[in-house]
Amino acid sequence: IEPSLPAKTRASVLREMVQLAVKTGRVWDAPRLLASLEAREALSPTGMPGGLALLHTRQPEDYLFESQFIVLGRTVQEVPFGAPDGRATDLFFLLACPDEGLHLHTLARLCLLATATDLLTRLRTAADAREMYDCLVAAEQEVLVQQR
Repeated sequence: IEPSLPAKTRASVLREMVQLAVKTGRVWDAPRLLASLEAREALSPTGMPGGLALLHTRQPEDYLFESQFIVLGRTVQEVPFGAPDGRATDLFFLLACPDEGLHLHTLARLCLLATATDLLTRLRTAADAREMYDCLVAAEQEVLVQQR
């Protein structure tokens, strides 16, 4: 989790998010991951309403990373990212899931957390990476309670 990405453009967001992913130690081919993310964004932007983007490759590519992970970055300033509501984006998740079922489940789960809780507001006001992580865990708990 990086609470203060300095990125100012779509291209720099992608580069910085890949570098954040590299820090997990699970990325095998960072240049190829970046190229796959760029190709996915060229096909259709992953910006969503509300200032959120869910970065991912077009198809799960198990040769790019060792195992599944998610990284989260919050930019210092909002970045135009092609969201359908026209709003700029400041919260970026990068999903790396070599299994298509897990990939789709993770995308759906993040969308649910973003729409069924005030997660996005909490992530924007969190003071640091630990607090951002705690916001994710709290939102997941809220969704689990709602589903009971």
